[in-house]
Amino acid sequence: MDKSLIRNFSIIAHIDHGKSTLADRILEVTGAVDRRHKGQQLLDDMDLEKERGITIKASMVRLFYRSQKTGENYILNLIDTPGHVDFTYEVSKSLAACEGALLVVDAGQGIEAQTVANYYLARDNKLKVIPVINKIDLTSADVEGTRRQIIDVLGFKEEEIILASAKEGTGVEEILERITQAIPAPSGNPDLPLKALVFDCRFDVFKGVVIFVRVVDGIIDNKTQIKLMHSGKVCKIEELGVFQNLKYTQANSLACGEVGYFTANIRDPREILIGDTIADMRNPCAEALPGFRKLKPLVFCGIYPVNPADFANLRDAIDKLKLSDASFVFEPENSQSFGTGFRCGFLGLLHMEIVQERLEREYDLNLILTVPNVVYRIRTTQGELIEVDTPAKFPAPQDIEEAQEPFVSLLMIIPVDTIESVCDFAKSRRGVFNSNEYLTEKRVKLIFDMPLSEIIVDFYDRIKSLTRGYGSLDYEFKDYLPTKLVKLDVMLNGMVCDAISSLMYKDKAGTKAHALVSKLKELIPRQLFEVSIQAAIGSQVIASEKIRPVGKHVTAKCYGGDITRKRKLWEGQKKGKKRLKNFGKVEIPQEAFLEVLKI
Repeated sequence: MDKSLIRNFSIIAHIDHGKSTLADRILEVTGAVDRRHKGQQLLDDMDLEKERGITIKASMVRLFYRSQKTGENYILNLIDTPGHVDFTYEVSKSLAACEGALLVVDAGQGIEAQTVANYYLARDNKLKVIPVINKIDLTSADVEGTRRQIIDVLGFKEEEIILASAKEGTGVEEILERITQAIPAPSGNPDLPLKALVFDCRFDVFKGVVIFVRVVDGIIDNKTQIKLMHSGKVCKIEELGVFQNLKYTQANSLACGEVGYFTANIRDPREILIGDTIADMRNPCAEALPGFRKLKPLVFCGIYPVNPADFANLRDAIDKLKLSDASFVFEPENSQSFGTGFRCGFLGLLHMEIVQERLEREYDLNLILTVPNVVYRIRTTQGELIEVDTPAKFPAPQDIEEAQEPFVSLLMIIPVDTIESVCDFAKSRRGVFNSNEYLTEKRVKLIFDMPLSEIIVDFYDRIKSLTRGYGSLDYEFKDYLPTKLVKLDVMLNGMVCDAISSLMYKDKAGTKAHALVSKLKELIPRQLFEVSIQAAIGSQVIASEKIRPVGKHVTAKCYGGDITRKRKLWEGQKKGKKRLKNFGKVEIPQEAFLEVLKI
């Protein structure tokens, strides 16, 4: 195959800017699918993606396109990527397998925070970027304003920008022509020893682990005995091919520059490392590819099965999910309240929600999630620096010399008339103003330094509300800075509930404690005995509520007679409730844990 006729490209954009719709139109124009499938978002194959209207997983497909200008037949390898900040790792993986990218911008909304972040991500990967203004058919489209933003903010020339409407199919032919002309052909030497990058994986119940690769040097065929250089595993290829016309299509070989998949009868997902290098066992390459920069999880929470007997199923499900989501990390954990489960790390709160829904839907599990925490650093009086991602690991106050929490650089792009309300809200969340820049007369870019713990739960929703839906944000980890940290314990009848306990900034602990016990009083159903809810820092109780017991009319069967009979029944009831209070278990519904996240 002529390597000069191969083009590997990705589509990047802010969430809801029409990325998946444009991918569908490209599939139609190149004849990969029938036009009857129009509007079905073909590369978003998960039910969860279709329901939420977001792309969660990067998807790969091979296309064939005959250029109208040159008459050449090109092979296009398209990788559709997510747009939400929590799935940036999926974008970075996809860009590593490409030479170019389409940067899609909504004509009605203009440049957003994730547009800027994805653009610089593509630049860091040395990709050729083609700017596309999408949704030009909208009545609210400001094409000239968006064009000016792309030129002024991102530095493109006017002639480089393509106008398109993915919904109507306008401009798609021009985009395909520009891809063939502007994006360079893949580099690499077919005569060198095999060197291929593992950039994604999936688990198939029939095939086992399906590994997606980009061949950098050499040729891989279905007789090659391969070695995974980082893990050291040696295996023989069972099936080799490409993802063509939205289905697995077998091939005899993949040459350098091509993107495809293979299976090797690998059943254990833990044997595969995303970013690993594939080499030929008989003629190995000199050195491995650099792989991907490991992203550290920013949010941690515990995941436990409601039925303890499901723990083995949960472990298998998490292993398989890890294959298709390399940014998700986990380790076993025990809880006094829930038994055995896993401590899991996520890139953000949406990432956490998606993982929970995928585990419950795809693997038929019923799960409980604990309160999410960021990772704090504690310098002890002995000079040790320890990382704390759960309240159970928090040392005694007398052993702490200094506590540190993660700060991020927060980029927000908002309408000019909402600056005051957004800045006030950011400062109420301990944000420190850094800089601002007016992108246009109507939009401004704000940069704040802010603790990560203040933005992981509801910050994005509040910004959307304050800006009437026109605000967007992106953030990146900056550094660990000193803070005043305390552990807030929640006790039910004197027993600490570790699932609801959390670490927080000292000055906000009082407000949070009162809100927490009030919310739990509403959510926990009344028991046969009195329930005392307390929030405490160390031995000091700072908020308390009580749930009255369910009443039972034990003297209803008494019709008149001596009062001593009634007193005997009341005394018996009193003793029973006292015993229940000592030995009874307070049932906490799953909704209570979800509501506690929003406080």
